[in-house]
Amino acid sequence: MYGLLFEDNGLSTAQISSLFAVWSISAFVTEVPSGAWADTVPRRTLLFGSAALLTASFSLWMLVPSYWGFAAGFALWGLAESMKSGTFEALLYEELAALGAQSRYATVQGYVNSAEVTCVFLATLSAGPLYALGGYTLVGWVSIAITVADGLLVFTLPAAPRKVRVDRTDAAPDDDGTFVARYVRALRDGTGEIRTDRIVRRAVLLTAVLMSFLALEEYFALLARDGGASTAQAPLLVAITVVGQVVGAAVAGRTAGMSGRVMAVVLCAAAALIAVGALAGGVAGFVAIGIGYGALHNTGIVAEVRMQDAMSGSARATVTSVAGLTSEVASLALFAGFAVGSAWLSLSILVAAVALPVLSVAVAAPRMLPRSHHSPRVAG
Repeated sequence: MYGLLFEDNGLSTAQISSLFAVWSISAFVTEVPSGAWADTVPRRTLLFGSAALLTASFSLWMLVPSYWGFAAGFALWGLAESMKSGTFEALLYEELAALGAQSRYATVQGYVNSAEVTCVFLATLSAGPLYALGGYTLVGWVSIAITVADGLLVFTLPAAPRKVRVDRTDAAPDDDGTFVARYVRALRDGTGEIRTDRIVRRAVLLTAVLMSFLALEEYFALLARDGGASTAQAPLLVAITVVGQVVGAAVAGRTAGMSGRVMAVVLCAAAALIAVGALAGGVAGFVAIGIGYGALHNTGIVAEVRMQDAMSGSARATVTSVAGLTSEVASLALFAGFAVGSAWLSLSILVAAVALPVLSVAVAAPRMLPRSHHSPRVAG
């Protein structure tokens, strides 16, 4: 509900978009350095720090409900996201690899994303009743309590050494020099793999752009309100789109082997559904958006899985963070487009217009999506 919170505190669509830009700038400035950090120190430590920063972010919003308070909160949230981005994926992939089960990464990651979005769905459904009971104050402090629980849950993750072993990055500290030396090596190895392997490079770009389109969800609550929904009703419409995300994530294990041509078809359908839904509005419109958005989410997961399979080096979190960095840059362009376009166009038209870049990615997908890991690949 934070988009509505900002609007009800007197912020315009352009100002709200600028807050989203602060969020993206904070994330992409720290994305790759934090990825290399995750290839150097225990990953659970970074995940706990991420949760702590998110708690501080939401607390700022409640204590300083102004433009600058919101901006500071987003800056902390961006840092929190960069610390988590790539870290969790690398931890999951390497723990599975340690068990000889890396082929299950797509299925497990699909379940993880589905569970994550299911939590979002439950939170979205509860937002209306919570708002009716205690306004933004109750919604905000319940959200803060959940971030605290999130931090505690980090300690239930596997604590085994990051030891799928690919090269020197995972060597013991005594054999690998100082922290700075290990950090620089992780950063160099990760960015080097992207520079020298065109398959990985294309996979990183495709994953980043697809994930950037998911930033569209930041405008769904405002779109619902523009269509006539009340503050308490808007989360119910947004929840429809979350259902689409749940389904899209849950079936990622089944769609992970899709070809580039199939992905292109899926992206074309997603673009059409989102555009039609945004212009139609109402429950039917949000159902269409939900289906299209879920399909878009699914393609993003598939691209990320294929990117993980395409990697051969040890600095897995660093490479994944480069994808996150690129995604944040693309998201920033989307937010800038909404900020500028809102001076002349309605929010529904702006959301529908996102179909155009989605269609352009559909055209490129057959060439950019790496083959399934069962297919041969050539680096270069």
